[in-house]
Amino acid sequence: MERLICLAIGYVCGLFQTSYIIGRTQHKDIRKYGSGNAGTTNALRTFGKKAGALTLLGDCLKCVLAVWIVRLIFRERYGEILPLLSLYGAAGCILGHNFPFYLNFKGGKGVAASVGFILAFDVRIFLIGAVVFFGLFFATHYVSLCSISAYLTALVLVIIFGQMGSYGMDTSHTIELYAVMAALTVLALYKHRANIARLLKGTESKIYLGKSKKEQ
Repeated sequence: MERLICLAIGYVCGLFQTSYIIGRTQHKDIRKYGSGNAGTTNALRTFGKKAGALTLLGDCLKCVLAVWIVRLIFRERYGEILPLLSLYGAAGCILGHNFPFYLNFKGGKGVAASVGFILAFDVRIFLIGAVVFFGLFFATHYVSLCSISAYLTALVLVIIFGQMGSYGMDTSHTIELYAVMAALTVLALYKHRANIARLLKGTESKIYLGKSKKEQ
């Protein structure tokens, strides 16, 4: 039951669709522009750098909030499995972001929300993931490739640190932690399936920070 509660808490937090709200202030539905995705990259392309930065910040913070609420509620009674419950809270937030019921379940891809989750969950993974992301970004300028690579890196690191005993849980709950993280990684790959196809074809769009004109 506590897992379902954590998922529900996260889902409610995830319903705050930053890019959609920003678009509505300009009387636009971001889902009708660019890639049709209610996420940071499309906000950057559609509304500009400020909107992209605000979307990234808002989507990160809502997942941090979800993890914080879960920890606040369950730290006394379920302290021994708090990392796992925190992950369920983050998973719920990502699901709420990707599949908001009030937008006909059409949201974003969950990358910015996942950044917030990793930041709140394990700052070591956040720092390493940031190096992977920005290293690839400045080498290729493919945001989708950077996002996918950082997600896969996070999965590997969760398993490595889990095996090192970093999360202080017994074997069964640690394996469950891996399973939930793997499911989130599969979801991220699924949400990026069109990007992966374009990457393989060499037709994926690039993003160049600091330039007003973006390569399409």
